[in-house]
Amino acid sequence: MNSSILINALFIFVLAGFIGFEVIRRVSPLLHTPLMSLTNALDAIAVVGALVLGTIAIVAATSNIVGGFLITDRMLKMFKSSRPAAKS
Repeated sequence: MNSSILINALFIFVLAGFIGFEVIRRVSPLLHTPLMSLTNALDAIAVVGALVLGTIAIVAATSNIVGGFLITDRMLKMFKSSRPAAKS
C-alpha cells in the first residue's frame, strides 16, 4: 500500500513539473520579466512571513522555558523548611 502512495505522489510530482515547464516555456519574453518579478515578490513575502513566525516561535518557547523555571523555583521554595535545621 505504501508503494502505491509513493508511486502516485511521484507521478503527480513529475506531471506538475512537466506542466510547469510547459507553461513557463510558452510565456512570451515580454511577460517573462514581470512574471518573474511577481514570483520573486511572492517568495520574498513567504520568506519574511516565515522569519516572523520563527521569531514568534522562539519568543514563545523562551517565555515558556523561563516561566517553567520560575514556577519550579517558586514551588521548591514552598517545600523548604523555614525553621533552622537542628544540630546533632
